Amino acid sequence: MISVKNPPTRLIKILRENNSMDYYKHSDYLRKRFGVKVHKVSVDAGFACPNRDGKISRTGCIYCDNKAFNFQSRSGHKLSIEEQIETGMAQARKRFKAEKFIVYFQANTNTYASLEELKDKYNVVKKFKDVVSISIATRPDCVDKDILNLISGYARDYEVWIEYGLQSIHDKTLEFINRGHNYDAFLKAFALTREYPVRVCVHVILGLPGETEDMMMKTATEVARLKIDAIKIHPLHIVRGTVLEKVYQEGACTPLGLEEYSRLLKEFIKRLPSDVIVQRLSAYCPKDILVAPAWVSERHVF
Repeated sequence: MISVKNPPTRLIKILRENNSMDYYKHSDYLRKRFGVKVHKVSVDAGFACPNRDGKISRTGCIYCDNKAFNFQSRSGHKLSIEEQIETGMAQARKRFKAEKFIVYFQANTNTYASLEELKDKYNVVKKFKDVVSISIATRPDCVDKDILNLISGYARDYEVWIEYGLQSIHDKTLEFINRGHNYDAFLKAFALTREYPVRVCVHVILGLPGETEDMMMKTATEVARLKIDAIKIHPLHIVRGTVLEKVYQEGACTPLGLEEYSRLLKEFIKRLPSDVIVQRLSAYCPKDILVAPAWVSERHVF
């Protein structure tokens, strides 16, 4: 079963042309899993990133800016974790008629802290009886047995996910985008995580500088071989003020158009096992900070 969360309307139309594959919506998957409408609430827990604070580098990944996906970073409003969950749940109840919730620790690297700090921040979810799942976004070089022991402890009461930012299996690409780790680091983290009752979602970007279609499809084939639980697939997009904007302005990067991205996405998904959950098909970026491609800012498309 392939499950897709909130896929773009225009993207879905393109994907279904000429008898292309049909999709099982992520919302339907969650209803089947939990019996009610479930919505994800994103949280900025105030974690740092070793690729920005100097432990690895101070520049971060060349495409990264939290303002592209994080409301707190854009607005300047700093709410506590509890306030963010309360607000997100209230909005989801009103807008989507949601009854249960996934708390998604999203911004930066959400395992990059002491065990005491991690526990204090994760434990906030226990205040909310309608939370059924916890999802933790992190880097593959920021987990170890102690961290996974802590995270897996929540699996007694919640469905627990770790979301690893992989982006590509190709070390040349990872070096160019300044990920600060290689593919082997991901493989070690993935193998270690498989020892715990924690499900794994992998993030991949299509259209990275220098990557050919063959390279992207090799990434698809490899993550399929690993039997991951879920995947999020994004198009590369250029955010104002990032290193990638300079690369783009120099003509060294051409973002994918919607039609080409859709074609590559179809080919990518074809290579995945049918039981891999595709949690995300695309991305959104506000117009005021988006450089290219323009279609990523079309909120009505999502």
